Amino acid sequence: MNMKTRIKHLAIALTLGFVSTLTFAQQDPMFTHFMFNTLAVNSGYAGSRNALTITGLTRHQWVGLDGAPTTQTLTAHTPLLNEKLGVGLSVIQDKIGPIKQSNFYGDFAYKIAAGKGKLAFGLKGGLSILQGNLTQLHLTDENDPNFSSDIQTRLLPNFGFGMYYAQERFYAGVSTPRMLRNTFVADTASGSNNLNKESRHFFLIAGSVFDIVGKNIQFKPTALVKIVGNAPVEFDLSGSLILKEKFSVGMMLRSGDGIGALIGYQFTNQLRAGYSYDQALTRLRAQNRGTHEIMLSYDFFFRDQGKVKSPRYF
Repeated sequence: MNMKTRIKHLAIALTLGFVSTLTFAQQDPMFTHFMFNTLAVNSGYAGSRNALTITGLTRHQWVGLDGAPTTQTLTAHTPLLNEKLGVGLSVIQDKIGPIKQSNFYGDFAYKIAAGKGKLAFGLKGGLSILQGNLTQLHLTDENDPNFSSDIQTRLLPNFGFGMYYAQERFYAGVSTPRMLRNTFVADTASGSNNLNKESRHFFLIAGSVFDIVGKNIQFKPTALVKIVGNAPVEFDLSGSLILKEKFSVGMMLRSGDGIGALIGYQFTNQLRAGYSYDQALTRLRAQNRGTHEIMLSYDFFFRDQGKVKSPRYF
């Protein structure tokens, strides 16, 4: 058996382990650009940029490994009623091997003045679905009954909460995107089967911006902590230098998992793009060509007196 075949079998084995047992490990996808993808995990972020903001992100993990995870997110949010309210939409698709999970969530936030900033209380609600194209796999035993039909689960409703505090140069938040621990039930040719139980995730986020040489050179540290029952606490730390409020370059460290670099460019006060490259620190590093992530965000208009302000830091 050659190395490529072994890797393919490993990917299939990992996938089957995911769908055939109840798991309590971390399930939500990870992002290196988490500081620009806040709405995906914290509903309190809705409307915080004082603009109709649309952000797209695509992540390709462990490139070169058959069945490796890929994730796409699309978020949109805007303030309402003199910025006291915010509404948004989050769509997340996470795929590993033949298994795909899709989440569709609406977000609502109510903001109050708090010191020099604003404190938002958010509510997230929506649906999740799990799908598996098992019949498309190339098997050693083509008659294996475990792969005789595809997986199509029922739509599962869920809801979550978030709190988000922000000033011009600082933010912090706490959230749990999905409170219910739903069990995915698949309707297949052999009947209904319990596949996977959702774990409740808790996220802590924070970030700030400091001037080093006025606004010509600034430093932007950010942090994300993920807490899940029966799984190690995971944290992401990043630090970026911002040059003339246009170009940014930084490093990222993910606990026990990997390191990476990220760059970004503010093309206009409304359009921003970013790219990151991660490398695993585990033995898996030798079996892939790293992880790539691309982010694009656009603020369609600002509500502050109809004028476009300088680029927002968060």
